[in-house]
Amino acid sequence: MLNGWQKRRRPPLGFIYMYQDFSTVERWTGRAVRCVYQCIMVAIATRHADAVDVKFLVDGRPVWIALALPAWAEHKKQTGNVITDPLAVEIAGHYLRSILEDGEESGRDLYTLSVAETLDHLEAVLKEAEVLSSVN
Repeated sequence: MLNGWQKRRRPPLGFIYMYQDFSTVERWTGRAVRCVYQCIMVAIATRHADAVDVKFLVDGRPVWIALALPAWAEHKKQTGNVITDPLAVEIAGHYLRSILEDGEESGRDLYTLSVAETLDHLEAVLKEAEVLSSVN
């Protein structure tokens, strides 16, 4: 039997691996692109930024997605829930997929999200996870 803490910490079914290794189609070239999560780190230590950096390999090319760290506190304040590392990977992966599919990926190695953008992509990920878990 799970206690209350364990129940709150468990992610929804189908959630953990949605964006850790995924393929999508670039809008302008029409070619399939494979994106693979590689690592996550707090950017304060590496580049003195108030962000959490998530690294993906996009067809082998490193692409970093910088999520605004204040979004963690804002989400906690709004919902009482925390953004975990696996959830941060999902948020960054969702953003990466969206810029590839919308034709906004310009070959840069770093994309920075605002607090509002981070929370918008968090909401989209949670909705997708809810749909997936209702299907399973």
